[in-house]
Amino acid sequence: MYKKLLLWVIFLSFIFCGCGKKQEYTDDLDRITKQNKIVIGVRTDTMPFGFTDKKGQHAGYDVDIANIIANALLGNEGQVEFVTVTASDRIRKLITHEVDMLVATISITEPRERILDFSVPYYAAGQAMMLPAGSNIISLRELSGKKVIIVYGSTSERSIRSGIPDVNVIGYRTYDEAYNALKSGHADALIADDTLLYRYVLNDKSLKLLPKRYSKEYYAIAFRKDEASQRLQIRVNSILQSLQTSGRLNRLQEKWGIAN
Repeated sequence: MYKKLLLWVIFLSFIFCGCGKKQEYTDDLDRITKQNKIVIGVRTDTMPFGFTDKKGQHAGYDVDIANIIANALLGNEGQVEFVTVTASDRIRKLITHEVDMLVATISITEPRERILDFSVPYYAAGQAMMLPAGSNIISLRELSGKKVIIVYGSTSERSIRSGIPDVNVIGYRTYDEAYNALKSGHADALIADDTLLYRYVLNDKSLKLLPKRYSKEYYAIAFRKDEASQRLQIRVNSILQSLQTSGRLNRLQEKWGIAN
């Protein structure tokens, strides 16, 4: 009877204690390695950086970078899970541990550096000008007295107004509205971040993007500002630097048509 009671107590202790001791990890890199899985936040609305292809799979420059990192950390047999993030929820999903890192067109800024850690940059973005393919405009100076489309609240609104005081600025709430207005001939040009304009010129040959960039923003991989993420950040930096020195990073940018 005593033996049966003892076995019953042991059985109940396993149930209430989670059936054994919980796995402990020293940091994020240790957890990812032992679980043989990494969860990475990517976007699906920033073609060609992050989008879903015809098969419904994640694709793009950022996704290629994420796959390379996952493979370097875990090998071919490792598992990478992509979680779709947006501009508005990506930081929250990182901080709340829904993802291990963000490869999601996130640029390094001083306010973000207060709450996040960043890798070395893997792409330099900037404000660009989109025009009808037949336009003869080749510089910002030529926009004096002309109509220029911006999206309300964007950094392009401030820069265009300060740089060309006599420009006629037309604002829209969304990039799709701005694109449609340019297509309809309501203005001479549209100025916005190049990463937001690429998807339009890639799918619409009636438009073009001038090569000049009027600002510079560095995209980097974001991590939680936590000691547990430091080794992971160091390892990812090593991977990115290897991609840079080998020329593979440039080849990926050429593949997606975003080489600077």
